[in-house]
Amino acid sequence: MAITLHNIPEGLAVGVLFGGVAAGMPEASIAGAGRWPLASAFRISRRASPVSMPLRRRGLGKFRSFWYGQLSAIVEPVFGVLGAVAVIYMQSFLPYALAFAAGAMIYVVVEEVIPETQQDENTDIATFGFIGGFIVMMILDVALG
Repeated sequence: MAITLHNIPEGLAVGVLFGGVAAGMPEASIAGAGRWPLASAFRISRRASPVSMPLRRRGLGKFRSFWYGQLSAIVEPVFGVLGAVAVIYMQSFLPYALAFAAGAMIYVVVEEVIPETQQDENTDIATFGFIGGFIVMMILDVALG
């Protein structure tokens, strides 16, 4: 449920970017919006695995685990379309939608992901993996603009 709720504002944020480009807002860039369609399949599968793997570990079948994971991730493109439509008609709502998306992402990481990584005996590896992943993402963010 937390991953699904996280995907809703993230989809809205991406949709808002597309809507901003469509509305001719100078702050919105097609370069930033153009990356999302290319990575959609990767994003959906990446979002689905944190749901599918624990369900499979709990004994749910492969197909049902996979299906529930995909359903949890499919809300992102759906809300992306809603976000694009919303920003075209409600441009004053834009700062609130982006703030909500950022807050939801931070909430999921702090509430769900970090505590889960600290429950096994490999807490140091999980912490270094988290730090390493953050560094890689910052490098990619700066390198790819």
